[in-house]
Amino acid sequence: MDAIGQAWTWLTTGASWSGADGIWHRLGEHVYLTVVCLAISCVLALPVALVLGHLRRGGTLAINLSNVGRAVPTFAVLVLLVLSPLGRYGQWPTVIALVLFAVPPLLTNAYVGMTEVDRDVVESARGTGMTGGQILLRVELPLAFPLIMTGVRTAAVQIVATATLAALPGGGGLGRLITAGFAQQHTYQVVGGAVLVAALALLVEAVFAGAARLGDPLRHQRRSRRKEVNSRGLSKRWVTE
Repeated sequence: MDAIGQAWTWLTTGASWSGADGIWHRLGEHVYLTVVCLAISCVLALPVALVLGHLRRGGTLAINLSNVGRAVPTFAVLVLLVLSPLGRYGQWPTVIALVLFAVPPLLTNAYVGMTEVDRDVVESARGTGMTGGQILLRVELPLAFPLIMTGVRTAAVQIVATATLAALPGGGGLGRLITAGFAQQHTYQVVGGAVLVAALALLVEAVFAGAARLGDPLRHQRRSRRKEVNSRGLSKRWVTE
């Protein structure tokens, strides 16, 4: 309890937030690293998943290959990259390790979302004269959007949590607060740094959940369908009773 109280004092002290080693600076580094890694992961994974899901081919192989990254600890990949010639290029070892970690949920969710689109809907769109590209963008993508965004949200939260490892080989981010706390035997700073990482992960989760709801191109149709299903259920229950 003493450490928690000291951590609260540390978090609410203005001096802890200022300077090159302050919370604001480390938070900015963490957010920047998260945005860069998530953007690269989306650019690499989503086009592949959408095309393979549209074609219904090669998805299983791609997902299995991407999931190999989950079997290898991120820290092990990070250490190997830091010790390799890439270690001379600043944050690139960290970026590569986090991208490898974020690709599997993006690829898996997007592919599954595309393959779960009702084939009758796709065939109806094709019957109206739509091209493959139009079907992908106007039919399959809107229907698969919720599951795609689930993958993006999962990848973003994983990157936020795992980016703390960037501090171990000397990188930036909130992890530097934790490693500095360990080095100086300041338990309160370790606890405070962990709280900040957890709070940022929860904030990112909430932001992407809200973005998924607001950005869903079919949200009005889904809401109307849910209301219709609920009203039918209530009506059936009323008749039964």
